[in-house]
Amino acid sequence: MIVKTVVVGPLRTNCHVVACERTGCGAIIDPGFDADEIARITDSMALKIVSILNTHGHADHVMGNDPLRARTGAAVMIHRDDAPALLDASRMFALWTGLVVPVGAADAFVEDGSVIRVGDLEFTVIHTPGHTPGSICLLCGDTLFSGDTLFAGSVGRVDLPGGSGFDLERSLEKIMTLAAKTRVLPGHGPATTIGREKRKNPFVRKDKF
Repeated sequence: MIVKTVVVGPLRTNCHVVACERTGCGAIIDPGFDADEIARITDSMALKIVSILNTHGHADHVMGNDPLRARTGAAVMIHRDDAPALLDASRMFALWTGLVVPVGAADAFVEDGSVIRVGDLEFTVIHTPGHTPGSICLLCGDTLFSGDTLFAGSVGRVDLPGGSGFDLERSLEKIMTLAAKTRVLPGHGPATTIGREKRKNPFVRKDKF
């Protein structure tokens, strides 16, 4: 697996381009903005993009969906509980960005336990509500793409409509069962590991592990 991360948009979102080395197939996770820059990366890698995966429906993670779908023909996938946000600027908080641009509907919905195949790679969907009702993490091998559920030393905010501190705590308990060596690539900020977050993240309840 090859991962290229590009920081996009006014909220500096991590967009992850993930490639299967053998087949040349790829996925784009959270194309928030800067679709042309993301496309330059996928072109330079000579990838066939087959999936565009949204970890949740906020604008800074989805605004590149349509231009990249038009360019690649890839299917846009999101959890059903966040799918309405793609069609409602107020629900995806597009006003934060100052750019209210229509975003098309998803092509497919995922749910907890869904497996998305990209060449030889398999992404297992882990439903992790809290930041939004339909937030997901994606586990591929020993790498977790955590969206805005888990950051290095922090977690996603829960004070926006649809957020829930109770749900986020349950979601953190779920992903903290992963192996300590699991690499975490979040939606914002630097990479980390599950082991490090168990030890140092103040939002992770130590009495649970």
